[in-house]
Amino acid sequence: MGLFSCKKENKTTEPDLSTNFFFDKAKGYYNKNILDSAFYNFNLAKNSFLDNKDSIGAARALANMAQIQTSKGDFFGSIKTSLESNKFLKDEKDITVTKTLTSNYNNMAIASNNLKVFDSAYIYYKKALGYANNNEDRYTCYNNIGDVLISQGNLKLAKEYLKKAILTNSSSNYSRAINNFAKAKYLDDKNYNPVPEFYKALEIREKTNDQWGKNSSFETLSEYYLNRDKNLSLDFAKRMLQTAIQNKSFDDQVIALQKIITLDPKNYLENFKRFNYINDSIQIARSRDKNQFAVVRYDLEAKNATYQRLKAKSFKQDIGIVSLILILIGGSFWYRRRQKRLKQENELKIKNNQLKISKKVHDVVANGIYQVMTKIENQENIDKNEMLDELEFVYEKSRDISYEKHDSKNEEKDFSKKISTLIGSFNNENVKTYLVGNNENIWKNLSESHQDEVYQIIRELLVNMKKHSQAKFTSLKFEKNDNALKIKYTDNGVGISDLNQQKGTGIYNTENRIETIGGDITFEKNPTGGLIIQITIPIQSKYV
Repeated sequence: MGLFSCKKENKTTEPDLSTNFFFDKAKGYYNKNILDSAFYNFNLAKNSFLDNKDSIGAARALANMAQIQTSKGDFFGSIKTSLESNKFLKDEKDITVTKTLTSNYNNMAIASNNLKVFDSAYIYYKKALGYANNNEDRYTCYNNIGDVLISQGNLKLAKEYLKKAILTNSSSNYSRAINNFAKAKYLDDKNYNPVPEFYKALEIREKTNDQWGKNSSFETLSEYYLNRDKNLSLDFAKRMLQTAIQNKSFDDQVIALQKIITLDPKNYLENFKRFNYINDSIQIARSRDKNQFAVVRYDLEAKNATYQRLKAKSFKQDIGIVSLILILIGGSFWYRRRQKRLKQENELKIKNNQLKISKKVHDVVANGIYQVMTKIENQENIDKNEMLDELEFVYEKSRDISYEKHDSKNEEKDFSKKISTLIGSFNNENVKTYLVGNNENIWKNLSESHQDEVYQIIRELLVNMKKHSQAKFTSLKFEKNDNALKIKYTDNGVGISDLNQQKGTGIYNTENRIETIGGDITFEKNPTGGLIIQITIPIQSKYV
């Protein structure tokens, strides 16, 4: 069994014990790239192996399920399934056990690398190396470890591993190794010229028709020429996009379009719309696949549990017991949820009172002044009187806080123009801001108080983007149905390494503000780097 690059999909773990009908059927589906049916039958195979007390067979089935989850973008679920597989692998003297452990740790490393959790990816690749039992697998491990170390910025150690990786006899592994090795040497020494090695890797990949490898070379070369020759960088980005379309790799299409958007400003709107469509499609597909994998496993396990119960008891008695348990569980769940909701409502009232003044000061004074500063920074020709008027406006509003006055609003100014002006004020040569769906109809029937909240929320997100994200572009997309306004914020910055980590005051205030008006906010890692924030706000009539 071979190991596989983080740039490619995994292959199924070959069985080397007694055959299993469901396992063989799953392999057939996998080889035809019918991955949903393959996953379903691997799950059946796992249950069949367990019924026959074959723990190693069950582990092999789970290992293949995990690899399918990774290929579909269910990275967290994939890691969980690989860990479940490892629980069945006890005898490390057995060659099938060591091969499956190698596969599982390699898969967890690939999933972690895609999640940009490079520390975990490094640990898992090292574990995979410990179980690798032939030279080619070890060379691939060295390559993978070197690649992760480059991402971590540990370039000297990366070069040590990549020196070993180039000893491989595999053309695909060799081209990847010299490409990575050149990248590590260049990043460690800016005077080093990596171009001959970059082109050598591309030449090998073109001769062997290594489509995935070619895509990697195009990405590397586009990035290298980004600040040296923008036309050449754009050319490689376009070649990457075309190859990604041939490979049906939507992730690589998104990466290529991100580069093209920056390098081809004349066609940025067309490219941005294309990028947004593909990125949305990826998110929808991955959410669907995650749900589908969870449903398949739950459904089969539930059916198996029911079958076992019905063997020991009559159907009628079993249905009665199950119904009673469901009623008791449902009643208990409803009661606990109601108690929790009442407690949260009381806590929210107290929290809102405590944060009321703090939020007003932050929104009015801090963000107001920061927006004025941003305009001064980004605009060449500054109207001093206009800036003084805006500062005076901030001063008057801050003074009103002590008297608990409502914020005054410029009723005459169209709200969609107000949003456009706000977002445009953060646009400069370093950060490009894009706006989709901001028309007059989108704001109809949204109460004035909700409009003010939306304005403060968007300003808060943009201030945080400018201060912390290091993003080169950010977009805001507005959509509305009969009941809710939906806002999607996307950037390509550094993102949030841990979505559960303690958030800053600005994001905390934004979450609290959305919660107060009955809305919802979720944070997601952008699979191509950066952050995605989804906001839903209920629509209220302006004439309540």
